[in-house]
Amino acid sequence: MADGNTTTIHEPSTKEIRLVIAASSAGTVFEWYDFFIYGTLAAFVGQAFFPDVGPTLQLLLVWAGFAVGFGFRPLGAILFGYWGDKFGRKYTFLVTVTLMGIATAGVGLIPTADTIGIWAPIIVLVLRILQGLALGGEYGGAAIYVAEHSPPNRRGYYTGYIQASVVGGFVLSIAVVLSSQLIFSDEAMASWAWRIPFLLSLVLLAISLWMRLKLNESPVFRQMKEEGEISGNPFVESFTYPRNKKRIFIALFGVTGILTTIWYTAFFSALSFLKGPMRLDTTTTEIVIGIAALLGMGFYVLVGAWSDKVGRKRPLVIGAGLTLLLLFPLFWAMGSLANPGLQASAKAAPVVVSGTSCTTDPFADLTGTKLSTCGQLLETLTASGVPYSVEDAAETSVTVGGEQIAIAPEWLSNDDATRKEAAAARKAGLEAALTERGFDFSVQHPGLLSLIGIGLVLMVLGGLSALTYGGVAAQLTEMFPAQIRYSSMSIPYHIGAGYLGGFLPLIASYINARTGDAYAGLWYTWVVVAFGLVVAWWGLKDGPPRDFEDDT
Repeated sequence: MADGNTTTIHEPSTKEIRLVIAASSAGTVFEWYDFFIYGTLAAFVGQAFFPDVGPTLQLLLVWAGFAVGFGFRPLGAILFGYWGDKFGRKYTFLVTVTLMGIATAGVGLIPTADTIGIWAPIIVLVLRILQGLALGGEYGGAAIYVAEHSPPNRRGYYTGYIQASVVGGFVLSIAVVLSSQLIFSDEAMASWAWRIPFLLSLVLLAISLWMRLKLNESPVFRQMKEEGEISGNPFVESFTYPRNKKRIFIALFGVTGILTTIWYTAFFSALSFLKGPMRLDTTTTEIVIGIAALLGMGFYVLVGAWSDKVGRKRPLVIGAGLTLLLLFPLFWAMGSLANPGLQASAKAAPVVVSGTSCTTDPFADLTGTKLSTCGQLLETLTASGVPYSVEDAAETSVTVGGEQIAIAPEWLSNDDATRKEAAAARKAGLEAALTERGFDFSVQHPGLLSLIGIGLVLMVLGGLSALTYGGVAAQLTEMFPAQIRYSSMSIPYHIGAGYLGGFLPLIASYINARTGDAYAGLWYTWVVVAFGLVVAWWGLKDGPPRDFEDDT
């Protein structure tokens, strides 16, 4: 490292580097599996812990629980970043992987809300907080550990395996869920078998600990310890080290803000989009996304290797720029392939809702908000994935292709005792009327060519993610001085990933629910990436990769 040190750093052998990459990558796969399995099993989690609400709110509550874990990642980054800079990289991420495995298994042991009431979702949220804390320390530890074992001209390539491992955790979660659904009946999955993927984390934890206990401490940290250069307070020094606040700002918005919103849009938004408004068969969706993600894992390693040659900035800027151009067209294409009848019907027979106070609140069941007649209709159309437009009028009405639908009295209620029955009647009545006018609310099973097309779109999204993510572990390692590196890179990374990315499914779903437009939530990604691109263009240095230097 070019930090003013004179002692020669131990150069790991090829065998050591392979063990470092294998153990770090496997641990990262397992830890992200633990974190993602909650989102992959969102439907079952919602039924078990948030049963007494409508489908839209149930999904939002599940994604809120998902977001809570991300919200605590920055605190985990501060805590474990401090430990990693003070006590070493190796033992810190042994602690994080243990905490993650235990917290994940705990979700699989919680009684349902029908059994223990409000305590069920409360315990879920507590365990999600523990998962978030653990993940806040995991990524920085694994990325730095591999980077500090790597020669500068191979750092992007070697750390690219860590980036691919994040996708690997998502793929593993999909594979385990699909295997469970293949082995167990739908009734068993809904009743108890959904818990098995959570409990599997104990097995993965044992494997991860076995592999990581074989590792030695990072050579850079060992050198700093020998020379007495360990930071006194890594958290404080991260904000007092010369020009480090600027580096943290660039890392937060110009690096992490870009990569994390693209990543979660490519995988979780696509998963929710296909299963939800596009009504694609659940198993088919998971298989297509799982295969596309698996095939796309190699992109991250390739981009990491490319960044060793052209620098870290170029792939990220190219990926962000292409995302701004392609994001909406790619999702439009995916929607047309997944459910062509929905778009054709909406175009041929547009749905127009007229009335006063024509707004809906997806959290109405939770807050006790009384929706207007128009708002109740919008709530149901949104939950059914039907695009609509709204017009002000004195009387409430729904027209399809200019033809008015009769609104039955039993569809409408704001009384707590009859609200659920009214919602069910409204859903059945509206969908029946729309079906007569060409809308198809059946589960979609596209042909092979359409599925291949969806898979290709998902791989393009994965490629955009790889461009912005593949070289990032090396880039963030090189941006910060070694003695405060764990803290300095973990804090902006997990603030960005925790808030800008982690809240993306919740924010995007909320935007979709408020607008009735399945594509509206993509604007969140577009705006964050656009701002990040400006910051990256301004703040990141061009040229070949190099170790941290104080004049940067």
